Amino acid sequence: MSSTVTPPEPGQRDDSAALHWRALEGLYASAPVNALFESRLEITGEGVSRIHFNVTPACYHAAGAAHGTIYFKMLDDAAFYAANTMVTDRFLLTTSFNLLFTRPIEAGPLTAEGRWISGRRRVLVAEARLIDADGEEVGRGTGTFQRSRIPLSSLDGYNAGLRSALA
Repeated sequence: MSSTVTPPEPGQRDDSAALHWRALEGLYASAPVNALFESRLEITGEGVSRIHFNVTPACYHAAGAAHGTIYFKMLDDAAFYAANTMVTDRFLLTTSFNLLFTRPIEAGPLTAEGRWISGRRRVLVAEARLIDADGEEVGRGTGTFQRSRIPLSSLDGYNAGLRSALA
């Protein structure tokens, strides 16, 4: 059985926003799919996220560069979490995502930078860009995200992030 932590009152905007961001970082870390990748989410402000990722040869397709799933995974996650900083009560769902591949990705560190663009109620729009170790953009994407019926407070990873931030 999981315990649920109640976030601070809305009047405590700065503190409650930071707690929400730490809780989202905990949610990212708890996702089973993220155990497959060396990655870490960092939320630096409202509407902004950054995912640090290490590409290994295990991510390659048969021609020796990162498979397109890596582009999608990082860009979708960065845009998603940037958008979810704007929503404190519900888990968002990706409803569409458009990708642009600009360069092949090889082994090494990458950063996906997400940024909320618009929307706060039902549908949110966010974009992300993927930057390689040389500071070159290797891909970008734009997504739309919709509030789900899933309360963030019902998710163990979100609550673990909150507990960690409050400790």
